[in-house]
Amino acid sequence: MRAAAVIAVFALTLAACGAEADKAAPTAEVVAGPAVAAPPATPVALTDADLRRVCRAGLAAIHGQDEDSITIDALNGPIVTVSWRAPVDGGRRQAQCRVDGDLVVWKPVDRTRPVDDRWMDQAGDPVVRFVVDGDAITINTTLPDGSTGTETYPVAAEQEAR
Repeated sequence: MRAAAVIAVFALTLAACGAEADKAAPTAEVVAGPAVAAPPATPVALTDADLRRVCRAGLAAIHGQDEDSITIDALNGPIVTVSWRAPVDGGRRQAQCRVDGDLVVWKPVDRTRPVDDRWMDQAGDPVVRFVVDGDAITINTTLPDGSTGTETYPVAAEQEAR
């Protein structure tokens, strides 16, 4: 009888160890899962023509303009200078644009206070992302309040050869 009790306790102990091992395995997998970092986003390599197209579409979306109203004034390395007719007074608005990964970053260059001519890449500024798909550029905008908008512009490369 004593031997049967020892065997029963031993069997329960082994069964309990196996149950703990089964419980521990999924926990180890769950812990390891989030620790694995996502692969970094592939940098977007744009030609000068694509950079002009992206900036034109991005600023059209940001300022609520038709892409045909955005004029490319200059390309200086990675910076595109654009302008468009001001909707209120008929004057000209001007901005600069650059691409940082899949982000369209811009700054006004015609504000009355020079301190306001800053790159719009700070907290509280809209986040503007782009996707180039042939002759179409899709602009995805996320505003500081979390609302989003998507616009697709058929900006062909030939239009930028001005």
